Amino acid sequence: MRVVIQRVSEASVKVNGEIIGHIKTGFLVLIGIEDADTEEDAEWLSQKIANMRIFDDENGQMNKSLANVDGSILLISQFTLFAQTKKGNRPGFTRAARPEKAIPLYEMMILKLENYTSKKTQTGIFGADMKVSLLNDGPVTICIDTKNRE
Repeated sequence: MRVVIQRVSEASVKVNGEIIGHIKTGFLVLIGIEDADTEEDAEWLSQKIANMRIFDDENGQMNKSLANVDGSILLISQFTLFAQTKKGNRPGFTRAARPEKAIPLYEMMILKLENYTSKKTQTGIFGADMKVSLLNDGPVTICIDTKNRE
């Protein structure tokens, strides 16, 4: 799994012109799922996201988590995070998991994030054409790949 976590002051997602997910302070999380991903990846990653300390404390140091700032998560599926760009100028997406593999792991991520944050995770619609808006705070953007746990 690959995620791009953006610390936001607010974020929302629209499908067919209608806002279906919206948060104030928190994380906009773009998630890509590949065939090699497992439930264990979802467990590790959801805990990592929920406990990520990238909000400023009283001294201006990134030391606070979502729980410390009463933050929320907007989780958006994005298969393009597994784009292959080595050959030519048209990206390939063969590493991205097919929906029958990706959807159950995406749904598991939603439940695990809700479990770790004790808050409803806002989402888009898997596979839909979505319009995502955000106000990146910082800007702070963190990328995590479960196959390279740095």
